[in-house]
Amino acid sequence: MLLDKLSAGVLRVLTPLGPRYIRPTFSQRLLLLWIFRHFEMLPLQVLSSWQQSLIDALFIQQQFVSMHPPGAGENFPVIGTVERRPPVEIEPLPLRRPNARVASVAHVAGSAQQPY
Repeated sequence: MLLDKLSAGVLRVLTPLGPRYIRPTFSQRLLLLWIFRHFEMLPLQVLSSWQQSLIDALFIQQQFVSMHPPGAGENFPVIGTVERRPPVEIEPLPLRRPNARVASVAHVAGSAQQPY
């Protein structure tokens, strides 16, 4: 399996438009095997700067390959998967008043801690 990935492996990049498969050179495949030695899928944000540069360079070169359904043609082993999606913006939650019941319990707990 490792030799298959080294000789003909591809990198899967998850984009908002769907997965893209990139065919790297031999030296790039070697680096990708090192990057994905412990994980099958990694978000782009967790990669180091040189690893992100490698992924960006591969994406810019556009050496995309078509992956057919199994049994329909040539199917390449996937070295690893990179999530290259835009960051999700999280809407801030509105400020809420504390529940009156919680506030009274906190008041009682605070008064219990006072020395006599």
